[in-house]
Amino acid sequence: MPTSRPTDRDRSADRTATPPTSPDRLAGLLTGPATATAEGFLDALGDVPQAGPTTGIAQRLMRTTLLPQVYEHYWRPTLGRLFKGPFGPSMAGEVRLAAELLALRPGQVVLDVACGTGRFTRAFGEVVGEEGFAIGLDGARSMLTRAAAERNPAGVAYLRADAVRPPLKESTVDAICCFAALHLFAEPERALDSFARILRPGGRIVVLTSARPGWQPARLAGSAGGILSGQRMFDRGEIAASLRARGFVALSEQYSGLIQIVAGKRPEPS
Repeated sequence: MPTSRPTDRDRSADRTATPPTSPDRLAGLLTGPATATAEGFLDALGDVPQAGPTTGIAQRLMRTTLLPQVYEHYWRPTLGRLFKGPFGPSMAGEVRLAAELLALRPGQVVLDVACGTGRFTRAFGEVVGEEGFAIGLDGARSMLTRAAAERNPAGVAYLRADAVRPPLKESTVDAICCFAALHLFAEPERALDSFARILRPGGRIVVLTSARPGWQPARLAGSAGGILSGQRMFDRGEIAASLRARGFVALSEQYSGLIQIVAGKRPEPS
C-alpha cells in the first residue's frame, strides 16, 4: 500500500505548531492534578494553607505578604550571613556553588525545593537553557506570586506543593537543590526519601541546612535558638549519613558557622 507524503498544509502546520509552555511541561511531570493560577504558577495544594504542620515562627513568616518583598535582597542574605559566619559564601556564591555541585548542564531538569522568590530557580534556568527545565517548588502562595512575576528564563515553571512529598513522578529530575529549608520541615527524613525517589539514576542533590557546632556551649545556644524559631539543628555529618543510607555516593560536605552544605549522587545502574 503506497504511503502518503506530507502536503504543504501538513508542513505548514508542523512549522506553526506551538511548543508546550513551561506550565504544560510541568503538568506532564506531576503525579496528580494542579491548577493554573492567575499569578502564573501551578497549585497542587488548592485551598490547603500549608502542607504539613507548622514547625515554628520562621515557617509562619514565609506565608506572609510582607516577607516576599524583602526576602531575596535583605532577609535571606542577612540571616544567611548570621548563620554562615563571616567566611561563608555570599548569596551569589551559594547560587554558583549549588550549580557547580549539581554539575548542571544544558538540557537537564532541575528541581529547586523551597524556592522562595526564585533566585536559585532563575539561575538554574539560565544554565539548563530552553531545552532544559528548572522547577521552583514552594508551599507559600506569596513567595511564588513574587517568583512568577520576576523575569524568568523560558524554561522555568513554579509549583505550589508539599516540599516533603513533591508530587513528581519517579526518576523525573536530574538534580535537586534544597537550600535553607530542610531544617524547617516537620519530616526531613521523609523529604530525603522523596528526593531519592524523584531523582534519576546518576542525578545529583545538594542541601544547605543547619549544623550544630561541636563546642558544647555553642551547641546549647544553637539548640535553644532552633527550638525558639522552629528550626531543627542537625549534627555535623548527619545529613551525609542520611544520604549514604539512601544509597547516595560521591558525598561531599562543607561547613561554615552553623550551616552545612552536603552534596551527593544517585548511583548509575550497574
